[in-house]
Amino acid sequence: MSHSPKQRLILASSSPRRQELIQSLGLPYIIRVSDADETVEEKISPAELVEVLSLRKASTVLEMLEVSEKEGIIIGSDTVVVYQDEVLGKPVDEQDSFRMLKALQGSTHQVYSGIACVDAATGKQVVSHRVTHVKMKPMSDAQILRYIATGEPKDKAGSYAIQGIGATIVESIEGDYFTVVGLPLSLLSDLLLSFEIQVL
Repeated sequence: MSHSPKQRLILASSSPRRQELIQSLGLPYIIRVSDADETVEEKISPAELVEVLSLRKASTVLEMLEVSEKEGIIIGSDTVVVYQDEVLGKPVDEQDSFRMLKALQGSTHQVYSGIACVDAATGKQVVSHRVTHVKMKPMSDAQILRYIATGEPKDKAGSYAIQGIGATIVESIEGDYFTVVGLPLSLLSDLLLSFEIQVL
């Protein structure tokens, strides 16, 4: 099946995990890293937060594109971990990782992933999100420290990666696995239908 340039995907992310996932769709794509400001001043819900930041990332890339490049669908995505109404972003240091993992161990938290799709040519946009519930195993302080020592928690929301060694500390999930990885593919394929792009 041949694809027109309009069906090209433009991923607004430097995340290797998101890049691998976008590749799995089998559609032509390019990467354009968004340097969008991820600070949000007002108090909003986690669902709104991931949608606002996903759209901001996609819109930032739209502004970066040359006129000749404005063909395709820009995809912005953002993921946060929420535990007892506290949004856990990426840890600032190892102590912060420890604080997050200590709080999450032995309990259930939520992972929100937002997706924004923006047509580079027309500016048309659709935004949505998914939520998955993750139950983490009880862990000793020594186990938490060993996990931090692997370096994996460093740039991950909530200080863990479900697709890495972090899989060993997750007891169960309820919802879409790819929401936890950071790009809910089922949702993305639904959103792409708004632009007449069919994955299957």
